Amino acid sequence: MDDHKRLDPTKQSTTENLARAIYVVNRHAKTAPNPKFLYLLKKNALIKLLQEGRAQKKGLHFSNNPKFSQQQSDVLVSAGEYYFHMPPTKDDFDKLPHLGTLNQTYRNPKANMSLTKAKILLQNYVDIKEDQSTPQTIHSNKSRTYQKPVFKRLGESYR
Repeated sequence: MDDHKRLDPTKQSTTENLARAIYVVNRHAKTAPNPKFLYLLKKNALIKLLQEGRAQKKGLHFSNNPKFSQQQSDVLVSAGEYYFHMPPTKDDFDKLPHLGTLNQTYRNPKANMSLTKAKILLQNYVDIKEDQSTPQTIHSNKSRTYQKPVFKRLGESYR
């Protein structure tokens, strides 16, 4: 039983395990119903890895999905065998080389880690917890009472 715990990736915060967890969280965040927490986890983990010297900023890439259809750049960050993009700071534009457009042929290696384990590992690493309140959906489960439509004559106010 101790061997199982020792091999559990959530118990080891090596650079490679953290990078794998960030990759899993980032991949799931793209299709998650409420991705804000997952992107916050990714951002905080990358910042902490950079501060500890376990990840490096490689340069700037043009963004594939720029906001407001204007040209925008992202910082390319290397952690272990994985590469990630994150928003740049003002210093990044002065200090980092611009690498041009994103190389579409490179792909991160596959990661065999569940989203739950990845979230636990990153939450322990950056010391934040997910808010357990359920995200608001468009159609909440509250039953609404039916209201008859109000018809007014032409020219009458609805107020």
